[in-house]
Amino acid sequence: MSPGAVGQRLVACLLNISEARSKGIVEKVAQAAIYNSSGGQREGTTVLNIFSDYDYNRSVITIVASVDRIREAVLSACQQACQHIDMRGHAGDHPCMGAVDLVPIYPLGEEVGLEECGNEAKALAATLTERVPGTSVFHFGFADSPQQRGLAHRRKELGWFKKHLDLETVRPDVGEKLQRRYGLTGVGASPYVMNCNVTIDTRDVGVGRLVAAGLRESAPGGLPGVQVLALPHEGAVEMACNVESVRGAPPEPGWPSFTIGGEQYCHVPASLVTARVAQLAGEHGVGTTGTALVGFTPLECRGLAQRALALGIGEFWREQRRVRM
Repeated sequence: MSPGAVGQRLVACLLNISEARSKGIVEKVAQAAIYNSSGGQREGTTVLNIFSDYDYNRSVITIVASVDRIREAVLSACQQACQHIDMRGHAGDHPCMGAVDLVPIYPLGEEVGLEECGNEAKALAATLTERVPGTSVFHFGFADSPQQRGLAHRRKELGWFKKHLDLETVRPDVGEKLQRRYGLTGVGASPYVMNCNVTIDTRDVGVGRLVAAGLRESAPGGLPGVQVLALPHEGAVEMACNVESVRGAPPEPGWPSFTIGGEQYCHVPASLVTARVAQLAGEHGVGTTGTALVGFTPLECRGLAQRALALGIGEFWREQRRVRM
């Protein structure tokens, strides 16, 4: 199959699960997306990357397929996660509400629109709650009709940012009353969201919160599309940033851009996020020690997916260093 043939109608799901301390479980979830129940490889489906963080006890699995095939791949991965992850015994430094915490679907080019991704996300959510009785879902973005509330907005409404969540007060959009074993899963669709984490050289989370306050989109002089949490991480503080793609032409040279449905989108480059964190942390006498990109930029994700699918590589996360050299 040629790269041109597999490049059509691609979408990505950056599946967030509440497990990172068992490599075996994480890989079982990833493999469930690639292989069917008979062990055969799903056509036109690949897992590009697995990013696991021990302290957070959270993994992000990048699944790519055509919009017509993504649902079954992601559902199979979610079923595997729900089988092996029990939120009643979960511990980790990253906020979470569910064994499968987040299921975002992103279009990877002109061929698929945001409304189609939203419809696919809603269908996925309904099927998940049917296949795994006891699971519950909230919608966000283009799956949240007609409000189209963003992920950060919905998480705040539902108490995702709280240290201790009272599940009795949460009302899911799909599914019955929450079961503590599975928790609550966010399912939605939006333009691509990149995850960029910058570590600052302090144990003082209070300093991290001051940096976050100046960095996020809502702050005067903040970066467009950036949502951020300051979290303790490996003896320091990590600025865990969601970098959302925003509608419009790049405001400055060097901002990556792409189009969806004839509309242009762009996102803050990771280098600018790093530089702004360094600037804000420096105002408090703190330096930075490194930046980690969780997965890829939107353009990298599309390009690598086309290559992986053209080569027929399902478990691309095992091959990416060799293939990308």
